[in-house]
Amino acid sequence: MDQLLSSFKISVPASIYNKDPETSDLGKRIIKNSISMISTLGFEVFTFKKLGVEIKSNESSIYRYFDNKHKLLVYLTSWYWAWLEYQLVLETYSVALPIEKLKKAITITTKTIEEDSKFTHINEIELNNIIINENSKSFLTKEVDKENQNGYFTIYKRLVTRIKDMIILVNPNYKYPASLASTIIETGLHQHFLKDHFNTITDCKNSTPTQFISNLVFKTLEIKTP
Repeated sequence: MDQLLSSFKISVPASIYNKDPETSDLGKRIIKNSISMISTLGFEVFTFKKLGVEIKSNESSIYRYFDNKHKLLVYLTSWYWAWLEYQLVLETYSVALPIEKLKKAITITTKTIEEDSKFTHINEIELNNIIINENSKSFLTKEVDKENQNGYFTIYKRLVTRIKDMIILVNPNYKYPASLASTIIETGLHQHFLKDHFNTITDCKNSTPTQFISNLVFKTLEIKTP
């Protein structure tokens, strides 16, 4: 199993980039340093010019990989959702009971993130910080419909669909499984944001987003859990 996982590669839709950053040392440095800079500076302040200075490379070399910083952000968010999907599939594969499978999925998609040593050029903790604070900027644009048609958000939608299917197995009579599945993911991000920035309007400062969302989901599905 360890040998299998060591060869695992997270794939992001090719329509997002000009050249796959995973195929070169420069590409991996672009990803590694952009995560660190966006996490620290914020997406608005981050520029390819600043990134070029950081990685000691011409700004033009970054454009060989990404047309603009928006596509870079879409790449980073897509990588994150693919990483979560990888964990979800791996950790729920052998779980037989639908309720336990859904509980595990909620935990994976809403927990506080720890760094994954299998991907040495990506700091998942910093990337999670970007997702919490910047994720909506990847799709709240005038071009969202066109980008959706071009497959930019395929992985995110696939992750939501996996959770939707788990909800249906728990309660096939529930009318809104897709809405609940997307709510799990988005509410998790929002509660982490509130906990860090507006903690007077969330109860997750005393518990966790995972506990809150688990309670919300299973009460909504009218399922009693231990």
